Amino acid sequence: MAKNEDQELRNDWAVRVRLRILPPLGLALLCTCLNSWAETSKDTEEITTPSGVVMILIPGGTFVMGDEGGEVDEIPHEVSLSGFYMDKYLVTQAEYEKVMGGNPSRWPGKKNPVEQIRWSDAVRYCNSRSRLEGLQPCYDLEKWKCNSTVNGYRLPTEAEWEYACRAGTSTRYFFGSEGGKLRNYAWFAGNSGQRPRPVGRKLPNPFGLFDMLGNVWQWCNDFYQVDYYERSPRQDPKGPEYGDNKVVRGGSWASEADQCRSSFRYYENPSYTDVCFGYDVYGFRCVRSAENR
Repeated sequence: MAKNEDQELRNDWAVRVRLRILPPLGLALLCTCLNSWAETSKDTEEITTPSGVVMILIPGGTFVMGDEGGEVDEIPHEVSLSGFYMDKYLVTQAEYEKVMGGNPSRWPGKKNPVEQIRWSDAVRYCNSRSRLEGLQPCYDLEKWKCNSTVNGYRLPTEAEWEYACRAGTSTRYFFGSEGGKLRNYAWFAGNSGQRPRPVGRKLPNPFGLFDMLGNVWQWCNDFYQVDYYERSPRQDPKGPEYGDNKVVRGGSWASEADQCRSSFRYYENPSYTDVCFGYDVYGFRCVRSAENR
């Protein structure tokens, strides 16, 4: 939980105590509040990689992926995942340039998320960052296949992304079922000024991940298929074996609130290059399997 959010909760509770709201239920209400507070403010393990990137341990677990009130491709189903580390922030332009020697972004800014990124650009970065730290790259760049059993960096699977985004919640957004508070957590069409913004300026999700919603769409490793959830494996699903498009998640600075829901699925051609049609809304973050660390 961010410090300012934590302080707001303290202040709100102090006001309730001073005003003696519902005195007969005071003790029970206090216990409920404190239990909820402890649950949402659990410490998360952070590491700083040799290349200077902060990552957060996402513990393994089981969750319901999808939304029965969502689109036809969001069929709810139970998924179990192994633990993994995920970048705390979207990959920034400074980080990308440090590893790749260049910056393709339309909207310059060292702390801005790197954008104008194709899926192929993102996986090349993953391999280069792995080599920079003496790790084994995950991607075969001739076959464009990912070996998730090695210790290098890769893009998250679609299931990993949604699990990390939800962070133990089951509502449409990780902060609740209504989108009214989205502006506190995300840069989207309602508050972005029609451009991406520096990472980490909004509140994080309960895992401590910033900009999981909005700012730029985030490439996932999976191919997209509209009916994949109907046959998805329960344990560590990795998406369809083949396809024409790759999954992107989270929405962007140009997205409406509904596209920033935890379960909302979108897709794009992995080699998409037309800036005029939104190429500057695609970015990414990296993961690494916890058991291979």
